[in-house]
Amino acid sequence: MRKKTICSFFIFTIVALTIVCSQSVAGQFDSFLNSLKQAAGQSSALSTDEMVSGLKEALEVGTGKAVAVLEKPGGYSLNPQVKIPLPESVEKIKGVLQAVGYGPQLEAFDKSMNTAAEAAAPKAKAIFLDSIKKMSISDAGKIIKGSDTAATDYLREKSSTSLTEVFRPIIHDSMSQVGTTSKYQALTQQIKSLPFTKGLNLDLDDYVTDGALKGLFFMLGQEEMKIRQDPAARSTELLKKVFGSAS
Repeated sequence: MRKKTICSFFIFTIVALTIVCSQSVAGQFDSFLNSLKQAAGQSSALSTDEMVSGLKEALEVGTGKAVAVLEKPGGYSLNPQVKIPLPESVEKIKGVLQAVGYGPQLEAFDKSMNTAAEAAAPKAKAIFLDSIKKMSISDAGKIIKGSDTAATDYLREKSSTSLTEVFRPIIHDSMSQVGTTSKYQALTQQIKSLPFTKGLNLDLDDYVTDGALKGLFFMLGQEEMKIRQDPAARSTELLKKVFGSAS
């Protein structure tokens, strides 16, 4: 009887310890799972932060380089891809005008338009940075997975109105100082009686501002494509990580 009691007690003890240990292990496992979930959440948040930070950094780099190129003397005029051409109505009769002695006036007019655009270019940086700062997580995700110029398209949509408002008066003042408008007016006045000069009247401020912005976004698009397509253009570890994973 005594042996039976001892055996029962021993079995009870083992069962009790097994239950306790099982509960302890289960508790530890639950704790481990919770830790994994928290870590996964933190990793996900970090990835999102890196995505947004990386894109903003890329845009700051790209806009800075684009502006730096265009604000230099000859930034527009010496680059055929962004040079503001003569208005179409003037270009059509350029050969005739040169033939009758208006070549120097056309050259001066051409140069002064592009000089005005170069004078306005530095103002783009602050406007771009403001648009970049306001970018949402949703915007960033679409841009990273978007086309090779998705970021440029975003900035065009968000910044064009502000850029126009800032560029136009600068371009107007610059063209007034170098006599662009007066040169154009003098040119049209001198040749207005000729039969092939109809339609020369246009708003030069609007024309040059539009041309300046087209050149600006073209250069920005070129910089964006470099970062997306060329690993060597990703100048920081963050850019390499973000755009390397998106490619």
